[in-house]
Amino acid sequence: MQLKGIHHVSAMTAKAPANYNFYTKVMGLRLIKKTVNQDDVSMYHLFYGDEKGNPGTELTFFEMPMAGQNRDGNDSISALSLRVPSDAALEYWTKRLDEFGIAHEDIRPRAGRLTLAFRDFEGQRLILISDEHDTGVAAGKPWSQSPVPAEFGITGLGPVKLTVHEAAPTAAVLTELLNFRRKGSFPNIDAPDQPDILVFETGEGGSGAEIHLEERHDLAHERLGRGGVHHVAFRVDNDDELKQWIEAVRKVQFPNSGYVDRFYFHSLYFREPNGILFELATDGPGFDTDEDFEHLGESLALPPFLEPKRAQIEALLKPLETANPQANF
Repeated sequence: MQLKGIHHVSAMTAKAPANYNFYTKVMGLRLIKKTVNQDDVSMYHLFYGDEKGNPGTELTFFEMPMAGQNRDGNDSISALSLRVPSDAALEYWTKRLDEFGIAHEDIRPRAGRLTLAFRDFEGQRLILISDEHDTGVAAGKPWSQSPVPAEFGITGLGPVKLTVHEAAPTAAVLTELLNFRRKGSFPNIDAPDQPDILVFETGEGGSGAEIHLEERHDLAHERLGRGGVHHVAFRVDNDDELKQWIEAVRKVQFPNSGYVDRFYFHSLYFREPNGILFELATDGPGFDTDEDFEHLGESLALPPFLEPKRAQIEALLKPLETANPQANF
């Protein structure tokens, strides 16, 4: 069995309207699904991605208005990457972030690629990564109505960074259970006195299929809040393969969710030994299952098993206007 790459990353926000404005108006992503957290329908679950929300392009947010600020630290998903087509795109983004008053680092190499690191308005740790010399998992296609020119637009998720106190247990899960390959390592430019960051890849490899594993001995345990990442999901081809993964996880006796039907995809959840939440998610059925492609994300979408409760669910949510997403660009 072989995972195909990163499927999605789910993070935390306290302000859905500000989150929507930032990720559509500043970052130029498309809101592909406005729905709710199926485990707590009182909170929005917003999905952003390329023009169709293809697997590997999805950045999602749970809205928790009362969430405290994330306290960065160990045993966490400590950064997520967003792919852009070229080195020139990073120069464009440097200017764009400056125009919006967003602090950022200089363009620097990470794992052999040029990158640009910054934080969103809640402290979410983001890294733009150039695909100039990338090979492997194909990128997505930027949204045609994005305020960002297509040649510089975000095309999907890049490497996800995990930060732990001891790397060995997480590395063992990646290689021995999930069949990732050890690709190499690179110096930790953010903490030069700490060990090199380990690189693992799966599937066809490339930036859309990498995990960067950072071992830090100088950090306390992370406290998850707004500006933090909840979980990372890896791509599974179909339901038959997902069921095989469920059996593999059960054999090693990791507590897990079993098969979960999210309607837009099907999933398995479990925590690796350092407590980081992993999800395995199928590529389909997809986000255009219940909405027309031209109108993705414009209204509140509910899976069939929640539709009978629509009135009660809508009463729990503050209105979030997304019906005309390009109006403010």
